[in-house]
Amino acid sequence: MSLEQAASKLDALESRYEQFSAQMLDPVVTADIRQYHQVNKAWSDLAPLVTAYRDYKRVLSEISDSEALLNDSEMRDMAEAELESLRPKREELEKRLKLLLLPKDPNDDKNVIVEIRPAAGGEEAALFAAELFRMYGRYAERRGWKVEILNIQETGIGGVNDAVMSIIANGAYSQLKFESGVHRVQRVPATESGGRIHTSTVTVAVLPEAEEVEVEINPNDINMDVYHSSSAGGQNVQKVATAIRIVHKPTGIVVTCQDERSQLQNKEKAFRMLRAKLYDREQEISTNARADARRSQIGSGDRSEKIRTYNFPQGRVTDHRIGFDVYNLPEVLNGDLQPFIDRLVAADQAEKLRAESEAAVAA
Repeated sequence: MSLEQAASKLDALESRYEQFSAQMLDPVVTADIRQYHQVNKAWSDLAPLVTAYRDYKRVLSEISDSEALLNDSEMRDMAEAELESLRPKREELEKRLKLLLLPKDPNDDKNVIVEIRPAAGGEEAALFAAELFRMYGRYAERRGWKVEILNIQETGIGGVNDAVMSIIANGAYSQLKFESGVHRVQRVPATESGGRIHTSTVTVAVLPEAEEVEVEINPNDINMDVYHSSSAGGQNVQKVATAIRIVHKPTGIVVTCQDERSQLQNKEKAFRMLRAKLYDREQEISTNARADARRSQIGSGDRSEKIRTYNFPQGRVTDHRIGFDVYNLPEVLNGDLQPFIDRLVAADQAEKLRAESEAAVAA
C-alpha cells in the first residue's frame, strides 16, 4: 500500500490520537485508573505514527512551496537547495511510516520469560546453557532492564539443567522474541582430553509474560506439590519445604520453582511461569501460522535444527536465519546481542513489507 492510498487511514489514526488526547483530560476518565491507563496506552501506541505523519505532511508542504519557487529566477537557487535537503527527509519519513503502519505484534510491549535447557550434548550442553543464561542476563543489564530469576536447577560442575528468568521492561518481547530456538556450540570441552571439538545444543524459549486478567487458571485444574529444594549434589538447601511444583492437568504443563527461600514467593513465580506457558499455548492454537513458526524455532533440540552457532575455535557467532557472522564471541557471551537483534528485527520488517506489497498487487 502506497502512502497516497493510506492517507485516509493515517488521517483517521491522527483523529483517534487527538480524541485520546482529549480523553486523558476528561475528569470522568482520569477518575477511573483502569480506563485512564487504557486510554494512555492507546495514545502512547499511536504517538510515534502520528508524529511521523505530521512531520511527513510538513515536509510535503515545504517541498510544494519550494517547487513553486523554481520558476522564479531570483529564488531558484535557494529553492533547489531546499529541495535537495527536503527530498531525502521525505524518503526517510515514507520508509518510517510504512514500517509504523505494519500490523503490530500485540505482545511486543510485554515482559518476557526466558527458558533455557540443555538438549544434545550431556554435561557440555548443560555448561553452555549456563553461559547463555548469563548472556541474556548481561544483555538485559546493558539495556537497563530488570532481571528476576524464576527457577534454576544447577548441575555439579557449573552447568544448568533448567534455567528460567523474567526480564521486566517495556518492549522486551519485541527485542528478544527472535532468540527462541536451538543454539549450537562448537568447542573443545574442558573434560575432553583428546582436544576434539564437540557439538552440543541448547534450547531457548522466549515467552511473553501474561497478566492474571489474560489467563484465568481454574484451581480445580492444577495439582500442586511442595517439597524440599536441593542443590546440584542433591543435598537439602533448607529444612523447610519451600519448592513448588505445579501440574496443569488439562494441558500436562509442569512448572517448578525452588529459587526463593519462601514457599509463597516460589508459588507466585511458578504461577507466573504457568500463565506464560498457557498464554503462549492459547496463541499457538488460535494462530496456525504462529504455531508453525514456533515449532520451527524450538524444534526437538537436535544438532541439525539450529538458529545460531557459537564456534569457539574460530571465535565466531553465526545467525543462520539472516546469514550474519561476527568474530567477537566473548563479547556476544557478555551480552553484546544488539547487532543480531537489530538485523533480525529489520529482516522481519522487510518480510512483512514484502508480503504486504505482494498482497496489494494481488488485490
